[in-house]
Amino acid sequence: MKGLFGLSYEQFADLSLTLGIGGLILFMVFIMYRLSTESGAGRFGTIMIFISLGLGLVGFIVKTLIQLSLDI
Repeated sequence: MKGLFGLSYEQFADLSLTLGIGGLILFMVFIMYRLSTESGAGRFGTIMIFISLGLGLVGFIVKTLIQLSLDI
């Protein structure tokens, strides 16, 4: 049975989740950039903001890659 846009429910949910999480990750990077520029953090402060807040994003991406490699 085909659903929205000719995709099954599982395909649509998987595509929506991928695009939604990707969009949220890009928005988080934009927030980190705005935070560093508006606070006047400088080069070192900007690097620390991206490292500290970016580790959560990297962890999520690594978790997804591990799941794909193990076929979970």
